[in-house]
Parts: sequence; C-alpha cells; structure tokens
Amino acid sequence: MLLQCGMDQGAVGEEALLAASWLRADTLESLAELNELGLALLAEQAAAAGAPGSTLLREVGTVWRTLDAPARRRAAACPYLLLDGGFGDCERWRRAAPPEVGDGARAAGPAFFTVPGTLEVARLLFTYAWHLARAESAVARVLLGMPPGCAALIGGCTLRRIQALAERHPQWLRPRWPSHPQMWRELLLAAGSGEARALERARLHGLTMLAAEARSAASGTPAVAAVPAAAAALAGRAASAPRLTSPAGTASTAPSPRYPARP
Repeated sequence: MLLQCGMDQGAVGEEALLAASWLRADTLESLAELNELGLALLAEQAAAAGAPGSTLLREVGTVWRTLDAPARRRAAACPYLLLDGGFGDCERWRRAAPPEVGDGARAAGPAFFTVPGTLEVARLLFTYAWHLARAESAVARVLLGMPPGCAALIGGCTLRRIQALAERHPQWLRPRWPSHPQMWRELLLAAGSGEARALERARLHGLTMLAAEARSAASGTPAVAAVPAAAAALAGRAASAPRLTSPAGTASTAPSPRYPARP
C-alpha cells in the first residue's frame, strides 16, 4: 500500500528513522488525547448539526456513539493527527505569524465546528503543533503533515501569539480529509472490532493519505517522503502509548508536562 504513494523511501530512510527515534511517549500521549477530543468534537457537531449535516459528520457521529471507551482509545491512537489547523498552508501562517498583521489574517472559509468545545480543542491543538514545530520539527512533518516552511513560521511564534491565534481563529480547526468519510468509517469500525490487522490497515491508509497530501503541498521534499518510511515504527508505538487521564478517569485536556503553563 505504501508503495502506491510513489515515493522513494530509500533516499530518506535515515531521516525517517531519526524522526521515529525522536518520538517520546508523551508526544504520543498528547497526540492520542487530541485525537480522542477531536473525535468527540465531531460526534458533538454531528448531534448539533442534525440530519442536514455532512456525510463525514453522519458517519463519525453514528459509529462513535456505538464505541465503548477502549474502542474509542484505539480509534484515537493513530500515528498522525486526525484534526488540522491549516498546518500545511504556509501562506496562511506567513500572514498570521507577525503580530502586527495577525488580526487581518486570511479567512479559511466557513467554520466546520460551531459547538462550544471548539475553542478549547483549538487552543490545545495549536499549542501542540507549536511545540512540535519548535522542538521536533521532523516529527511535526510526520505527525501533522507540516512542511518545513510552515514549521519555521509556526515555531517562530511565541506561546502567547500561538494561543491568541487559536482564540481568534477557531474556524481554522477542521477534520483531516473531510471529503473521505469512508476512510473515517473504516478507522472507527476497525477500532470497534478490535481486530489488529483491520486497525493497522486503517492507520496505514491514513498515513498514505497524509504522505500524498504533504508531498503535494511541499513539492516532494525529502522530509515529506519520510512519512511512509516511518509508518511501521509509528503505527506500533501509537497503539501501545499510555493515556493521560484526569482523576475522574476521563481524558485530560491539560497540556502535557512538556508544555509550558499558559500565561
């Protein structure tokens, strides 16, 4: 399947291995938290949107409600982010990053999410992307599909700046691949069944999509081609990553210990 991406894995194997080796447990813990919050947000949006909602919302909302807690954690334990904040759009971040022009940043179209939880998830997502862009830019390219130019722009923001952007532009928050509801259904059904091979196929499908999307955005740079080369290492580690939970046993929305406290 990965060969269908048409990428030369051998030329970038070293960078892929480096990216995989940099992945620490708390990076994957926070990724799984964000994915679970994102899936719950999609289900909440589906309930708010009602029958006229998109095919993606209907698929996610219908299947998500049938999953128990372990199945939801399996669905969230993907080796890539299931949400997006426009992290592949360098022009958007070029306009938004300087404080003097941030308020006039280009609109990203109508908001996909309108439910109350959107802003908090946007804050967490932007902070996570900022942290990876600064500290582990190769990993940001693998997990978020973030081209090097975007990583430099996002990483160049201050913490206050990145959180201000999240608060001003929660409409940038969108599901990844909204026009591919069948892919989402495949992932959720595989998570529900608990069948290891089906779940691995669904995760690799997403990695293939992410690689193709990133390659198109970055014109085939070596860092993008590292995505499929690192797939095997990431898929196994994501499934076994521990979860951060609150004292009540629910997924925590607090930043990872690696993140600085919000000012």
